Amino acid sequence: MSIGHTLLGLLESGPRHGYDLKRAFDDKFGHDRPLHYGQVYSTMSRLLKNGLVEVDGVESDGGPERKRYAITEAGITDVEQWLAQPEKPEPYLQSTLYTKVVLALLTGRSAAGLLDVQRAEHLRMMRVLTDRKRRGDLADQLICDHALFHLEADLRWLELAAARLDKLATEVRA
Repeated sequence: MSIGHTLLGLLESGPRHGYDLKRAFDDKFGHDRPLHYGQVYSTMSRLLKNGLVEVDGVESDGGPERKRYAITEAGITDVEQWLAQPEKPEPYLQSTLYTKVVLALLTGRSAAGLLDVQRAEHLRMMRVLTDRKRRGDLADQLICDHALFHLEADLRWLELAAARLDKLATEVRA
């Protein structure tokens, strides 16, 4: 995810302080990985340097100075271009899980056991996400569905790999 573009998009609704941007980001996108304040301020500094935001005001309210940022026309154009670009599909052709299966086979360890442990971990995570989905709002439900679909695909692969372990063992040991 492009943090810069996300913060720019959040600024389109109006000027905000860094603290407000962090809170909005965490509310909408950071459930599992909230932004650090340092990320917000370093990103805003870069966006400011690149002319995509401007300082709309500085307030102190008896404490440290707080800059309020506003998106520029160049920033709006940048967000529009970013939103119009499709994301590159990730085919996972260099999967760590596949590497572990092959290494287990090459070293005489139990690849079937590795697959069983991984299957159990995937099922555990699916239960966690399903529970979160039941309790969440529509946005949370959609992000959980996305993750669940990926986990389901992984489970299908785990079953396929388990069914082909003998043949794979023969090929990797040749």
